[in-house]
Amino acid sequence: MDARDEDRTLETLGLAVAPRDRPLSYPGARPAGSGLLDGDRLLPLDRLTHPDRTAVVAVGSNASPAQLRHKMAEFGIASPVPMVKARVTGLDVGVSAHVSRLGYVSASPVNAPDTTRELFVIWLDAEQLAMVDATEPNYDRVLLPAPAFRVELENGEALLDQFAYVNHHGVLHNGAGAPRSHPGQRALITELLAGSPALRQLFGVTPEEFCARARADARLCARGTRLFAEEKLVTASGLEHLHVR
Repeated sequence: MDARDEDRTLETLGLAVAPRDRPLSYPGARPAGSGLLDGDRLLPLDRLTHPDRTAVVAVGSNASPAQLRHKMAEFGIASPVPMVKARVTGLDVGVSAHVSRLGYVSASPVNAPDTTRELFVIWLDAEQLAMVDATEPNYDRVLLPAPAFRVELENGEALLDQFAYVNHHGVLHNGAGAPRSHPGQRALITELLAGSPALRQLFGVTPEEFCARARADARLCARGTRLFAEEKLVTASGLEHLHVR
């Protein structure tokens, strides 16, 4: 590795912490711009589109290079992943209505026709796509059809075929029936615990306790997921009609 590559390590760029290791960091640090994730490095990209790969809009931790690196290492995959910054119209970032076995409450896209968000598109080859599918057991990979959803890359090019992972438990609402936005893990867990004595009984009174208990007990995570529904905190994402792949 030459000096230029050393300057592009995830550690040097402040991108090395994976939410799978530190759940309160969810969704994880995202790059300042597009790049090629190659092992422990985020290198410059020579092109933004990759027609031989599948484009996936990342609304949660799949936009974190450290999280992707962590997932690929578990599956023994070492091939690079292009990560491209994009402006996405038609989606917003909601809160998944399930407690992850990894200790956090993750994000999920919601239908938002008048909203434009800066998100990342990850371009996955067949092996990488199968790996990400396998690491998202609570999600369905759905096709985002144009023109209802517009994904515009940094060079202004608009994509026609792209996917996103939608949580099949639904999303949490904001108290008025609409999907709530994801404010980051610590703020989210603090708000959820403050609003539910039953959730505090299961997971404790602090975000740290919540994460530790969730990571230690898969059955507790399932109980927390059921509690969201029992307390009528769940609503639809508005994406249920999309074609599942």
